Amino acid sequence: MRLLITTPTALVLDAVDIVSVRAEDESGSFGILGGHEDFLTALPLGVVQWRHADGRTACCAVRRGVLTVTGGATVAIATRQAQLGTSLEALETAVLERFRAAEEDERAARVAALRLHAKAIRQIIAALRPAPPSGLELGG
Repeated sequence: MRLLITTPTALVLDAVDIVSVRAEDESGSFGILGGHEDFLTALPLGVVQWRHADGRTACCAVRRGVLTVTGGATVAIATRQAQLGTSLEALETAVLERFRAAEEDERAARVAALRLHAKAIRQIIAALRPAPPSGLELGG
């Protein structure tokens, strides 16, 4: 099989001697062998593992993405960020923690932007609200 891993700015991996791929989506862990049916799934933050025809194994930490299987012979992963590695333990401790921190920073930035947006809308509404006519007392 061929395994392609890409980010928006780079081709991370293009290997043609892959015999199996292991990944995880929201429903759990799954494996892909040659001849697999066409398949599409969203990947969360995690590690994808594979085995080469000569028995070597490798892995890649991915920061969410999409995995597709086409024609039973090509597995393609498009992800925001990817880090290749040979040690699952090293990727899980260092890289995944860095990816998690980046996602948390992005989440906090989105929340701050939403709060700023809501505040701006409240100020626009207040500015557009007609002023009460002068000389009239409210409450009566």
